[in-house]
Amino acid sequence: MRILYFSRDYTPHDHRFLTALAKTGHEIGYLRLERGGYQLEDRSLPPEIRLIPWAGGTSPAELRDGPRLLAGLKKVIRTFKPDLIQAGPVQRSAFLAALAGFHPLVTMSWGYDLLMDVRRGRAWEWATRFTLRRSDALVGDCNTIRDLAIRYGMAAERIVTFPWGVDLQQFTPSTPNSPSGIRARLGWDASAFVLLSTRGWSEIYGVEGLAQAFVRASRQHPELRLLMLGNGPLAPKIRQIFRRGGALERVHFPGQVPQARLPDFYRAADLYISTSHSDGTSISLLEALACGTPTLLSDIPGNREWVASYVPPSPMEGDDEQTAGWLFRDGDTDSLTEGILYAVENRVQLPAMGRAARQLAESRANWEANFPHLFEAYEIALSA
Repeated sequence: MRILYFSRDYTPHDHRFLTALAKTGHEIGYLRLERGGYQLEDRSLPPEIRLIPWAGGTSPAELRDGPRLLAGLKKVIRTFKPDLIQAGPVQRSAFLAALAGFHPLVTMSWGYDLLMDVRRGRAWEWATRFTLRRSDALVGDCNTIRDLAIRYGMAAERIVTFPWGVDLQQFTPSTPNSPSGIRARLGWDASAFVLLSTRGWSEIYGVEGLAQAFVRASRQHPELRLLMLGNGPLAPKIRQIFRRGGALERVHFPGQVPQARLPDFYRAADLYISTSHSDGTSISLLEALACGTPTLLSDIPGNREWVASYVPPSPMEGDDEQTAGWLFRDGDTDSLTEGILYAVENRVQLPAMGRAARQLAESRANWEANFPHLFEAYEIALSA
Protein backbone atom coordinates (compact mmCIF):
# COMPACT_ATOMS: atom_id res chain seq x y z
CA MET A 1 0.00 0.00 0.00
CA ARG A 2 1.18 3.51 -0.80
CA ILE A 3 0.57 5.88 2.13
CA LEU A 4 1.00 9.66 2.10
CA TYR A 5 1.82 10.94 5.61
CA PHE A 6 0.97 14.65 5.58
CA SER A 7 1.89 16.60 8.72
CA ARG A 8 2.30 20.19 9.77
CA ASP A 9 6.04 20.04 10.50
CA TYR A 10 8.73 17.58 11.54
CA THR A 11 8.54 16.96 15.28
CA PRO A 12 9.65 14.08 17.53
CA HIS A 13 6.11 12.71 17.19
CA ASP A 14 6.37 12.70 13.40
CA HIS A 15 9.73 10.96 13.61
CA ARG A 16 8.24 8.27 15.81
CA PHE A 17 5.25 7.60 13.55
CA LEU A 18 7.37 7.64 10.41
CA THR A 19 9.96 5.31 11.94
CA ALA A 20 7.24 2.83 12.84
CA LEU A 21 5.55 3.14 9.45
CA ALA A 22 8.89 2.56 7.74
CA LYS A 23 8.99 -0.92 9.28
CA THR A 24 5.58 -1.97 7.97
CA GLY A 25 6.64 -2.73 4.40
CA HIS A 26 4.30 -0.11 2.95
CA GLU A 27 5.58 2.65 0.67
CA ILE A 28 5.50 5.85 2.73
CA GLY A 29 5.67 9.36 1.31
CA TYR A 30 6.16 12.26 3.72
CA LEU A 31 4.70 15.68 2.99
CA ARG A 32 5.61 18.57 5.27
CA LEU A 33 3.18 21.50 5.32
CA GLU A 34 5.50 24.09 6.82
CA ARG A 35 8.80 24.69 8.52
CA GLY A 36 9.00 26.66 11.73
CA GLY A 37 8.75 26.54 15.50
CA TYR A 38 11.29 25.68 18.20
CA GLN A 39 10.38 22.11 19.17
CA LEU A 40 11.46 20.35 15.98
CA GLU A 41 13.12 16.97 15.49
CA ASP A 42 16.89 16.88 15.00
CA ARG A 43 17.04 13.23 13.88
CA SER A 44 17.04 12.40 10.18
CA LEU A 45 14.10 10.81 8.44
CA PRO A 46 14.26 7.02 8.28
CA PRO A 47 15.88 6.08 4.95
CA GLU A 48 12.78 4.13 3.90
CA ILE A 49 10.66 7.30 4.00
CA ARG A 50 10.36 9.29 0.79
CA LEU A 51 10.40 13.04 1.40
CA ILE A 52 8.25 14.56 -1.33
CA PRO A 53 9.25 18.02 -2.59
CA TRP A 54 6.28 20.25 -3.25
CA ALA A 55 4.90 23.79 -2.94
CA GLY A 56 5.08 23.81 0.88
CA GLY A 57 7.39 22.70 3.64
CA THR A 58 9.94 25.51 3.52
CA SER A 59 8.36 28.28 5.64
CA PRO A 60 5.39 28.93 7.92
CA ALA A 61 2.10 28.41 6.08
CA GLU A 62 -0.16 31.46 5.90
CA LEU A 63 -3.83 31.72 4.91
CA ARG A 64 -2.86 33.48 1.68
CA ASP A 65 -0.83 30.40 0.74
CA GLY A 66 -3.95 28.24 0.68
CA PRO A 67 -4.68 28.22 -3.08
CA ARG A 68 -1.04 27.55 -3.96
CA LEU A 69 -0.72 24.75 -1.40
CA LEU A 70 -4.01 23.15 -2.47
CA ALA A 71 -2.86 23.12 -6.09
CA GLY A 72 0.48 21.67 -4.96
CA LEU A 73 -1.23 18.93 -2.95
CA LYS A 74 -3.41 17.93 -5.90
CA LYS A 75 -0.26 17.62 -8.00
CA VAL A 76 1.37 15.40 -5.37
CA ILE A 77 -1.75 13.20 -5.31
CA ARG A 78 -1.63 12.83 -9.11
CA THR A 79 2.06 11.92 -9.16
CA PHE A 80 2.47 9.89 -5.95
CA LYS A 81 -0.93 8.18 -6.34
CA PRO A 82 -1.47 7.30 -2.66
CA ASP A 83 -3.85 4.55 -1.65
CA LEU A 84 -4.49 6.42 1.61
CA ILE A 85 -3.62 9.80 3.13
CA GLN A 86 -2.97 10.22 6.85
CA ALA A 87 -3.09 13.93 7.63
CA GLY A 88 -3.14 16.24 10.64
CA PRO A 89 -3.65 18.62 12.38
CA VAL A 90 -7.35 18.89 11.56
CA GLN A 91 -7.52 22.49 10.31
CA ARG A 92 -4.20 22.44 8.47
CA SER A 93 -2.90 19.36 6.66
CA ALA A 94 -6.14 17.38 6.99
CA PHE A 95 -8.19 20.38 5.88
CA LEU A 96 -6.14 20.67 2.67
CA ALA A 97 -6.56 16.95 2.00
CA ALA A 98 -10.31 17.30 2.52
CA LEU A 99 -10.42 20.31 0.20
CA ALA A 100 -8.61 18.24 -2.42
CA GLY A 101 -11.46 15.75 -2.19
CA PHE A 102 -9.18 12.79 -1.56
CA HIS A 103 -10.44 9.49 -0.14
CA PRO A 104 -9.68 7.46 1.89
CA LEU A 105 -8.56 10.14 4.34
CA VAL A 106 -7.41 9.31 7.88
CA THR A 107 -7.32 12.51 9.90
CA MET A 108 -5.04 12.52 12.94
CA SER A 109 -5.85 15.01 15.67
CA TRP A 110 -2.85 16.57 17.37
CA GLY A 111 -4.88 17.55 20.41
CA TYR A 112 -4.48 21.31 20.18
CA ASP A 113 -6.49 21.39 16.95
CA LEU A 114 -9.69 20.26 18.70
CA LEU A 115 -8.87 21.66 22.14
CA MET A 116 -7.82 25.17 21.09
CA ASP A 117 -7.69 25.97 17.37
CA VAL A 118 -11.36 25.20 16.80
CA ARG A 119 -12.21 28.02 19.22
CA ARG A 120 -10.23 30.67 17.33
CA GLY A 121 -13.26 31.82 15.35
CA ARG A 122 -16.03 30.80 13.01
CA ALA A 123 -13.69 30.09 10.13
CA TRP A 124 -11.71 27.62 12.26
CA GLU A 125 -14.88 25.91 13.43
CA TRP A 126 -16.14 25.67 9.86
CA ALA A 127 -12.82 24.15 8.71
CA THR A 128 -13.04 21.65 11.57
CA ARG A 129 -16.55 20.53 10.67
CA PHE A 130 -15.73 20.44 6.95
CA THR A 131 -12.67 18.25 7.53
CA LEU A 132 -14.22 15.82 9.99
CA ARG A 133 -17.31 15.24 7.86
CA ARG A 134 -15.07 14.38 4.90
CA SER A 135 -12.69 12.17 6.89
CA ASP A 136 -13.10 8.44 6.50
CA ALA A 137 -11.52 7.81 9.92
CA LEU A 138 -10.09 9.84 12.78
CA VAL A 139 -7.25 9.02 15.14
CA GLY A 140 -7.24 10.67 18.58
CA ASP A 141 -5.13 10.10 21.69
CA CYS A 142 -7.76 10.36 24.44
CA ASN A 143 -11.48 10.32 25.14
CA THR A 144 -11.52 14.10 25.44
CA ILE A 145 -10.52 14.36 21.78
CA ARG A 146 -13.03 11.69 20.81
CA ASP A 147 -15.89 13.60 22.47
CA LEU A 148 -14.89 16.86 20.80
CA ALA A 149 -14.62 15.22 17.38
CA ILE A 150 -18.14 13.84 17.72
CA ARG A 151 -19.37 17.29 18.74
CA TYR A 152 -17.94 18.75 15.53
CA GLY A 153 -19.42 16.18 13.22
CA MET A 154 -17.22 13.06 13.18
CA ALA A 155 -19.08 9.75 13.19
CA ALA A 156 -18.32 7.95 16.46
CA GLU A 157 -17.88 4.57 14.79
CA ARG A 158 -15.08 5.97 12.62
CA ILE A 159 -12.93 7.18 15.54
CA VAL A 160 -9.98 5.16 16.83
CA THR A 161 -8.63 6.28 20.20
CA PHE A 162 -5.28 5.26 21.64
CA PRO A 163 -2.50 7.04 23.58
CA TRP A 164 0.53 7.40 21.33
CA GLY A 165 2.67 5.96 24.11
CA VAL A 166 6.42 5.90 24.70
CA ASP A 167 9.33 3.52 24.24
CA LEU A 168 9.33 1.58 27.52
CA GLN A 169 12.85 0.31 26.80
CA GLN A 170 14.24 3.85 26.54
CA PHE A 171 12.17 5.49 29.29
CA THR A 172 12.81 3.37 32.38
CA PRO A 173 13.08 4.03 36.13
CA SER A 174 16.49 4.64 37.66
CA THR A 175 18.42 1.51 38.56
CA PRO A 176 22.03 0.84 39.59
CA ASN A 177 22.65 0.24 35.88
CA SER A 178 20.85 3.36 34.70
CA PRO A 179 21.49 6.14 37.23
CA SER A 180 21.14 9.82 36.43
CA GLY A 181 24.28 11.82 37.14
CA ILE A 182 22.59 15.16 36.60
CA ARG A 183 22.11 15.96 40.28
CA ALA A 184 25.75 15.21 41.06
CA ARG A 185 26.99 17.30 38.13
CA LEU A 186 24.93 20.23 39.37
CA GLY A 187 26.19 19.82 42.94
CA TRP A 188 22.73 19.01 44.30
CA ASP A 189 23.15 16.72 47.29
CA ALA A 190 20.83 13.99 48.53
CA SER A 191 18.74 16.45 50.53
CA ALA A 192 17.65 18.35 47.39
CA PHE A 193 14.05 17.86 46.26
CA VAL A 194 14.08 18.17 42.48
CA LEU A 195 11.14 19.28 40.35
CA LEU A 196 11.07 18.81 36.58
CA SER A 197 9.27 20.75 33.84
CA THR A 198 9.64 19.82 30.17
CA ARG A 199 6.96 21.98 28.55
CA GLY A 200 7.48 24.93 26.22
CA TRP A 201 7.74 28.43 27.61
CA SER A 202 4.56 29.85 26.15
CA GLU A 203 1.26 30.89 27.71
CA ILE A 204 -0.63 27.71 26.88
CA TYR A 205 1.78 25.67 29.03
CA GLY A 206 1.33 27.81 32.15
CA VAL A 207 5.04 27.98 32.97
CA GLU A 208 4.79 31.48 34.37
CA GLY A 209 2.62 30.07 37.16
CA LEU A 210 5.18 27.33 37.74
CA ALA A 211 7.93 29.90 38.19
CA GLN A 212 5.82 31.87 40.68
CA ALA A 213 4.86 28.75 42.63
CA PHE A 214 8.47 27.57 42.79
CA VAL A 215 9.61 30.91 44.21
CA ARG A 216 6.95 30.74 46.92
CA ALA A 217 7.55 27.10 47.80
CA SER A 218 11.34 27.42 47.90
CA ARG A 219 11.07 30.14 50.53
CA GLN A 220 9.61 27.51 52.87
CA HIS A 221 11.80 24.67 51.61
CA PRO A 222 15.23 25.92 50.48
CA GLU A 223 16.15 22.37 49.45
CA LEU A 224 13.82 22.67 46.42
CA ARG A 225 15.49 22.63 43.00
CA LEU A 226 13.99 22.92 39.52
CA LEU A 227 15.08 21.43 36.20
CA MET A 228 13.32 23.62 33.65
CA LEU A 229 13.80 22.26 30.15
CA GLY A 230 12.80 23.98 26.93
CA ASN A 231 12.58 27.59 25.84
CA GLY A 232 10.09 29.94 24.25
CA PRO A 233 8.69 33.46 24.05
CA LEU A 234 8.21 33.80 27.82
CA ALA A 235 11.91 33.26 28.56
CA PRO A 236 12.68 36.85 29.68
CA LYS A 237 9.65 36.96 31.97
CA ILE A 238 10.36 33.52 33.45
CA ARG A 239 13.95 34.35 34.31
CA GLN A 240 12.85 37.67 35.79
CA ILE A 241 10.41 35.90 38.14
CA PHE A 242 13.18 33.64 39.42
CA ARG A 243 15.66 36.52 39.72
CA ARG A 244 13.30 38.82 41.62
CA GLY A 245 12.22 35.94 43.86
CA GLY A 246 15.81 35.11 44.76
CA ALA A 247 15.46 31.58 43.36
CA LEU A 248 17.49 31.79 40.17
CA GLU A 249 20.45 29.85 41.59
CA ARG A 250 18.10 26.96 42.45
CA VAL A 251 17.01 26.50 38.81
CA HIS A 252 18.91 24.75 36.01
CA PHE A 253 18.07 25.63 32.38
CA PRO A 254 19.38 22.91 30.04
CA GLY A 255 17.44 24.25 27.03
CA GLN A 256 16.11 21.90 24.35
CA VAL A 257 17.29 18.43 25.34
CA PRO A 258 17.79 15.73 22.68
CA GLN A 259 15.39 12.80 22.91
CA ALA A 260 18.16 10.39 23.89
CA ARG A 261 19.02 12.44 27.01
CA LEU A 262 15.48 12.96 28.29
CA PRO A 263 15.31 9.81 30.48
CA ASP A 264 18.22 11.10 32.58
CA PHE A 265 16.23 14.19 33.49
CA TYR A 266 13.13 12.23 34.48
CA ARG A 267 15.29 9.93 36.63
CA ALA A 268 16.92 12.94 38.30
CA ALA A 269 13.57 14.36 39.41
CA ASP A 270 11.54 13.63 42.52
CA LEU A 271 8.41 15.13 40.97
CA TYR A 272 7.34 15.91 37.39
CA ILE A 273 5.13 19.00 37.00
CA SER A 274 2.93 19.99 34.07
CA THR A 275 1.10 23.32 34.29
CA SER A 276 -0.36 23.10 30.78
CA HIS A 277 -3.80 24.66 30.29
CA SER A 278 -4.62 22.34 27.39
CA ASP A 279 -3.52 18.79 26.55
CA GLY A 280 -4.81 15.58 25.13
CA THR A 281 -2.62 12.74 26.31
CA SER A 282 0.69 14.48 26.96
CA ILE A 283 3.72 12.53 25.75
CA SER A 284 5.84 14.25 28.41
CA LEU A 285 3.48 12.91 31.06
CA LEU A 286 3.79 9.39 29.64
CA GLU A 287 7.58 9.69 29.62
CA ALA A 288 7.53 10.69 33.29
CA LEU A 289 5.25 7.78 34.18
CA ALA A 290 7.47 5.34 32.29
CA CYS A 291 10.50 6.57 34.23
CA GLY A 292 8.67 6.03 37.52
CA THR A 293 8.52 9.75 38.29
CA PRO A 294 5.49 10.86 40.38
CA THR A 295 3.48 13.68 38.83
CA LEU A 296 1.75 16.91 39.79
CA LEU A 297 -0.57 17.98 36.97
CA SER A 298 -3.01 20.73 36.10
CA ASP A 299 -6.61 19.61 36.44
CA ILE A 300 -7.62 19.43 32.77
CA PRO A 301 -9.60 16.64 31.06
CA GLY A 302 -6.63 15.04 29.31
CA ASN A 303 -4.69 14.75 32.58
CA ARG A 304 -7.69 13.43 34.50
CA GLU A 305 -7.70 10.38 32.23
CA TRP A 306 -4.36 9.42 33.87
CA VAL A 307 -4.43 10.92 37.38
CA ALA A 308 -7.52 11.55 39.48
CA SER A 309 -6.39 12.52 43.02
CA TYR A 310 -6.16 16.11 44.24
CA VAL A 311 -3.57 17.51 46.57
CA PRO A 312 -4.93 19.09 49.79
CA PRO A 313 -6.90 21.11 50.73
CA SER A 314 -9.23 18.88 48.69
CA PRO A 315 -9.49 15.43 50.28
CA MET A 316 -7.17 12.78 48.89
CA GLU A 317 -8.99 10.05 46.99
CA GLY A 318 -8.06 6.39 46.79
CA ASP A 319 -5.06 4.48 48.03
CA ASP A 320 -1.69 6.22 47.68
CA GLU A 321 -0.29 2.88 46.53
CA GLN A 322 -2.53 3.11 43.46
CA THR A 323 -2.02 6.70 42.31
CA ALA A 324 0.80 7.91 40.09
CA GLY A 325 0.40 11.56 41.03
CA TRP A 326 -1.82 14.44 42.03
CA LEU A 327 -3.80 17.22 40.40
CA PHE A 328 -3.90 20.92 41.25
CA ARG A 329 -6.44 23.50 40.11
CA ASP A 330 -5.51 24.65 36.62
CA GLY A 331 -4.20 28.21 36.52
CA ASP A 332 -4.25 28.53 40.33
CA THR A 333 -0.76 29.39 41.59
CA ASP A 334 -1.80 28.92 45.21
CA SER A 335 -3.04 25.40 44.48
CA LEU A 336 0.18 24.57 42.63
CA THR A 337 2.29 25.93 45.50
CA GLU A 338 0.31 23.83 47.97
CA GLY A 339 0.86 20.80 45.77
CA ILE A 340 4.62 21.28 45.68
CA LEU A 341 4.76 21.79 49.44
CA TYR A 342 2.60 18.73 50.04
CA ALA A 343 4.89 16.58 47.86
CA VAL A 344 8.00 17.77 49.70
CA GLU A 345 6.48 17.22 53.11
CA ASN A 346 5.09 13.79 52.17
CA ARG A 347 8.01 12.51 50.15
CA VAL A 348 7.71 9.16 51.90
CA GLN A 349 4.79 8.44 49.56
CA LEU A 350 6.83 9.00 46.40
CA PRO A 351 8.53 5.59 45.97
CA ALA A 352 5.14 3.82 45.94
CA MET A 353 3.79 6.45 43.55
CA GLY A 354 6.79 5.91 41.29
CA ARG A 355 6.06 2.19 41.12
CA ALA A 356 2.42 2.92 40.34
CA ALA A 357 3.52 5.33 37.61
CA ARG A 358 5.63 2.68 35.89
CA GLN A 359 2.83 0.12 36.14
CA LEU A 360 0.41 2.62 34.59
CA ALA A 361 2.80 3.26 31.71
CA GLU A 362 3.29 -0.45 31.11
CA SER A 363 -0.46 -1.07 31.02
CA ARG A 364 -1.57 1.90 28.90
CA ALA A 365 1.37 3.82 27.42
CA ASN A 366 3.38 1.20 25.57
CA TRP A 367 4.18 2.60 22.11
CA GLU A 368 4.92 -0.84 20.67
CA ALA A 369 1.52 -2.12 21.80
CA ASN A 370 -0.42 1.04 20.91
CA PHE A 371 0.94 1.90 17.46
CA PRO A 372 -0.78 -1.03 15.66
CA HIS A 373 -4.15 0.54 16.53
CA LEU A 374 -3.38 3.06 13.78
CA PHE A 375 -4.12 0.32 11.26
CA GLU A 376 -7.61 -0.06 12.69
CA ALA A 377 -8.22 3.47 11.45
CA TYR A 378 -6.71 2.55 8.07
CA GLU A 379 -9.09 -0.42 7.78
CA ILE A 380 -12.09 1.76 8.64
CA ALA A 381 -11.05 4.32 6.04
CA LEU A 382 -10.34 1.77 3.33
CA SER A 383 -13.67 0.05 3.93
CA ALA A 384 -15.42 3.38 3.32
